[in-house]
This record gives sequence, C-alpha cells and structure tokens, in this order.
Amino acid sequence: MNLELRHLKVVCAIAETGSVTKAASQLGLAQPALTAQLQRIERTLGGPLFDRDRRGARPTALGELVLSRARVLLPAMKGLQDEAARLAGAGADEDTMSRYRIGQVGGPVIGGLVNRLSEAQPDAQISTHASYYVEELATMVRDGRLDYAQVGVCGDAMPSADYGLVWQTIAVDGVCVLMQEDSPYAKRDEIDLAELADEEWAAGTGDGCFSDCFAAACARAGFTQKRCLETDIRGVVDMVESGVALGLCQPTFRAPTGLTHRPLAGAPVRWRQVLGWHPDSPAARIAPRLIGMAVDAYEEVTARNPRYVEWTRAFPHLGSNTLAAA
Repeated sequence: MNLELRHLKVVCAIAETGSVTKAASQLGLAQPALTAQLQRIERTLGGPLFDRDRRGARPTALGELVLSRARVLLPAMKGLQDEAARLAGAGADEDTMSRYRIGQVGGPVIGGLVNRLSEAQPDAQISTHASYYVEELATMVRDGRLDYAQVGVCGDAMPSADYGLVWQTIAVDGVCVLMQEDSPYAKRDEIDLAELADEEWAAGTGDGCFSDCFAAACARAGFTQKRCLETDIRGVVDMVESGVALGLCQPTFRAPTGLTHRPLAGAPVRWRQVLGWHPDSPAARIAPRLIGMAVDAYEEVTARNPRYVEWTRAFPHLGSNTLAAA
C-alpha cells in the first residue's frame, strides 16, 4: 500500500483524540474500519504507531516521527489547495474572472447581481450557494470554496474580522413591520415601535445579533418584547397571515397578497447588506466592479417600493448612499 494524505489524517485524528473510537467518530467511520486502516498503515510504515490500552492511544517513537511530518505536510497541502482554488477563478482579462462563486444569505441583491454579471460576461461560470449563516459563508470564502459572500447583518455591525475577509457595505435599510393589509397600522407611513408593546413577533433565522438588537430597541422604546419566533420566510408569512404575530422584514420584501409592511419610526433597527471577499484572491481586484453591480441591483429593487424610498429621504444614513462612508 502506498501512503497517502488521507492516511496521515487518520494518524493525526487518533493522536488528537487519544482514542481510535473517538477518531472514528470524528472522521465519520466505523471503529472496526478505522482499526483495520490503522493496521494497514502500520504495516506500510514497518511498526506500531500507537501504544493502545484502556487509557487510550499514545504515539510510539515511530508514531511521533510520522506525526511530526504529517503536521507539516497536511497544512502545506491545504494551503496549496486553497491557493489553487483562488487562482482557478482568475480570467485572462484583469477586470474579469472566468468563474464566480457567490454565497448569499437571502436579501434583495443576489438576483440583480447575478443578472448583471451574466449580461456582462455571458461565458462566465456563475454559481450561488445559499446559507442562513454568515460564518459558514465566510469560512468558505476564506478556504477558497467561494469567491464572494453577499450577506446581511445588523445595521450597526459588520461580519467578524476573524476570517481575514474584506467587507464592503452595499446599503443599509430600516427594518419594517410585516402585517395584514387590513391592520390599522397599515394606514400609516411609519409605525412607532412603542405602540407594538403587546404584539408577538416572527422573524427569519440566522446567526447574528439581530434578535438582541431588536430586544434592545424594544427596551429603548419602554417595554420588554414578547415572544419572537425564529423561522424561515415562509413561516414568517404563515404566522402573519394567521394573526399569530407581526413579522420583521426588509423593505424590499415582496409581501404576498393580503400582507403589507411599513417601516418603524426613526429606524430603531437597521439591516446592512454587505459583500465580502478574500484580499489575496483574484476576487479582490474584481470586487469594486461587483460592488457597483450590487448597488445597482439594490437600487432597482428598492425603487419598486416608492413609499419606502420617499420615507428614507428623512434618513441620510439609510440606502445605498452609505457606500462612500462605509
């Protein structure tokens, strides 16, 4: 048997967990299968790699030698794969790439962005990856599995810098209340959050600080919010239609027949649309172009809600005009 990188991963997993059983669970293998694989590796290398007893598995001298080499080779190979994945997206033209892999967490931008990119580069390979979680997409961009992440975060926040990505604001919106069309609140241009102290709420799920920010806004308005149910968009709509709760949504959300939405007075809760990329990837040099497309896409969608556009005139910190200051 020839020794392969996957065999080194097995040795490292056993050393890190101190147990063949725990390593098998970590690697998603049956314990007998991993034991048999370890035995084949040991035969290939000429001796036992671990002393195994009831206390677990501890590396032998030979095992320590293999581990020292594996801990150099595995990160080096991972780095090579990441760099290759990033460079594979580069096109011959400095202003384009041959492939665009865009991750996204809902929002109004992705459709128009992909459409504009397709029209500008009909031959480019464009793929999207959806997730509820910003951290998942940021990890994929960092690891070279995506070129960009288009996500939403609370208006006063930006995604974590832990992933080493550059994040650029596309636009900031005031969060709106989704309600039935015959609600008395629907007759207004905006709704004071304090008037909604007795309401229950439904909002989209995610991994950010939105629920905490909304609770803080309610506290500033003088009350403690009642239950806020997290669910997917369809679930939010169902709850609002059935009268269980009011919904929280973006002003660009296309409300189904029978529902409508209005902004909260003073924009006490905001939502920021951002685009992220790795600064050392080919995506970085194309990023300004994609930001421009994303802003155009946002403005096109927002223009479908002229009532909201008019409302934002009193709030210069909202809309895509925040781009230059971000």
